[in-house]
Formats: sequence, structure tokens, C-alpha cells
Amino acid sequence: MRLVVARCSVEYAGRLGARLPDAVRLVVLKADGSIAVHADAKAYKPLNWMNPPCTITEVDGVITASNRQAERLVIELHEVLYDSSFELGQDPGLAKDGVEAELQELLAARVQTLGAGLRLVRREYPTDVGPVDLLCRDGAGRAVAVEIKRIGEIASVEQLVRYRERLDRDGSLSPVLAVLAATRIKPQARVFAESRGVECVEVDLEELRAGAPADLRLF
Repeated sequence: MRLVVARCSVEYAGRLGARLPDAVRLVVLKADGSIAVHADAKAYKPLNWMNPPCTITEVDGVITASNRQAERLVIELHEVLYDSSFELGQDPGLAKDGVEAELQELLAARVQTLGAGLRLVRREYPTDVGPVDLLCRDGAGRAVAVEIKRIGEIASVEQLVRYRERLDRDGSLSPVLAVLAATRIKPQARVFAESRGVECVEVDLEELRAGAPADLRLF
């Protein structure tokens, strides 16, 4: 990971145009190929960013990130205050709480609860940004990535989209369908999931424990 603190200006061109005027910001370049521009506000949310896969170049103090959708993020470094790189190594990912671990076990055993014709390929299927909870195939043989949460939030959708992007690089899996399964999915997460082509499924933990047909609510 490379961290750059600099007085910079930022231009984004893609589905819309956006500009950040000259100011001191933190630029984060990760080993997975992502880039994000942060201010000393807005908590964890970057001001602008680009997810992998993208191409990042740096010439004469200008960092440019571009992707296959013809989006471009151009960061002009006017004054670099700090620039350092660190090797973080492989991250083991978040440990699931008891409910999420139980949900994964129950759904792995009854994966058709999430959709007719689904069959389990593997639990904790590895990607280079962490393991996806369940990798399945549907009745048509298409790969389906399933992320399981106790409460489905926007961050859950973002995590699943990252997994799907990495799995899509494997020609034997692409194009990968994505399903977010949770006991409850927040309304904002449902809207965001729809915009990213992610299916949401709410499951009843008690019914899964009892082995009864689950009350599925698709959004």
C-alpha cells in the first residue's frame, strides 16, 4: 500500500464530471489496483476513487487511473508532504460473528433456500481480496457468489461487488451472479444492490434452524 499526503487537485471524467480544487488530501493506492482520495472528514468514505481493475500511471507528478469503461481519475500533485509504501501482506479478512457463521453453515447445507436449482461448489471460495462465503452454480450452470451477513448494509454490497470483480477475471466462472443473503437488509443497501446487479435475499434464521421452508423475501 502506498500513502501520499499532498496538496493536489483531482479531475474525474466518466458517467459524469467532477472536480476537486487544490487542497491537502490523502491518496491511497492499494496493491489490489484500487485508488482513493480522502479528506480529513467524511469518516471512511473517499471523496473520489476507482475500483480495480484499472490502470494507474504516474508521470511528472500526475497520477492517472483509467478503466475499461473509459472512466479517468486524474490527480495532479502540486506539493507532496508525505509519500511512503508499506507491504501489508495477505489479510485474513473479518471473522464472522456467531450468527453469520451459523447462517453460512445452514445455508451451505440448504443452498436451494437462496434459489431453485442452486448447488454448492465450495464454502469460503478464495479470491485475492478475501474469500466469498459460498460459491454456487445455478440450474443453468452459471457461477453465483453468495455473501452472508446478519444485517445487510451498503458495505456488504460493496464487499460482494469486489469479490464478483475478482471472480469475473476467471474465464471458467465469468460472468458471475451475486447474491447478498441476510436476516435483514437495510433499504439503502437494497437500492444500492439493485444498481450494482446484486440480488438480495432475506432469510429467517429460526426457520433455517428448524429445517422448515424459509420465508424468502426477494428485492
